[in-house]
Amino acid sequence: MNKKFKGTLAGIIAAICYGTNNLGALSLYKENLNPNSIIFFRYLLAVGILALIMLARKENFSIKKQELKIIAPLGVLFALSSLCLYFSFQFMDSGVASTILFAYPVMVAVLMAVFFKEKTSFVTIASIALAVAGIIFLYQGDGTSKLSLWGVVLVLLSSLTYAVYIVIVNRSNIKMSSFKQTFYTMIFGASTVFVASLFGDKMHLQTVETFNALLWLSMLALVPTVLALVLLNISIKNIGSTPAAIMGALEPVTAVLISIFVFNGIFTLRLVIGTVLILFAVLLIVAKK
Repeated sequence: MNKKFKGTLAGIIAAICYGTNNLGALSLYKENLNPNSIIFFRYLLAVGILALIMLARKENFSIKKQELKIIAPLGVLFALSSLCLYFSFQFMDSGVASTILFAYPVMVAVLMAVFFKEKTSFVTIASIALAVAGIIFLYQGDGTSKLSLWGVVLVLLSSLTYAVYIVIVNRSNIKMSSFKQTFYTMIFGASTVFVASLFGDKMHLQTVETFNALLWLSMLALVPTVLALVLLNISIKNIGSTPAAIMGALEPVTAVLISIFVFNGIFTLRLVIGTVLILFAVLLIVAKK
């Protein structure tokens, strides 16, 4: 398969998978689970799924010390990104949070330009501008929602840690399969969440008491975790960090479609314009030589 096509397709599917995050998280809040518990069990189930995949593929589980020095920070960064995002849902509307979260492609482009002297082309800048404009149209504020300072800070921290995660994956050149890389990333991610759960009453780990909660956790483990991370790693390795990040514009599009078809949301002209702008942004990256 053509390297660029493989990376682009992986990036698109990864973004769509990651866009299902809110669906699982908000459903589990109704089951009275706190963010730490949701993320911990999500990661733990993901580790189990990835272990089975690696066994089926007859992959070696051994890992070198040099690889651990890269994988461990990746796990911590991804866990912190998830924690900040999930906690932000308690301070602000999840749609607003998803809108602000999309600052991460810009952060990736800036990090690559400042620290690695990567040239930012006109096509990349235009794609980011179109995507950001599209995200603004996707957000349907009713004028009554107030932005929480804590909520905004948490989402921006989530965005920054996710951007750093993408850049490290791009620059590390780890020679292992995406399944193995994600497996160890999730182990360190779960460990980070467990340590975080030791601080504060609202951070403690809860038990999963209903079958419905277990189903939603399984969905979060498989779709926006295993599939999203494995495919994101493939995308970054094939087309680079900035284009892969811009593909993430499809995440809020997915969230909007879920809102319309699952929660009977209203399909408005704003949503049409926002979706078209984002699709143009992605097509620019896809068409770039």
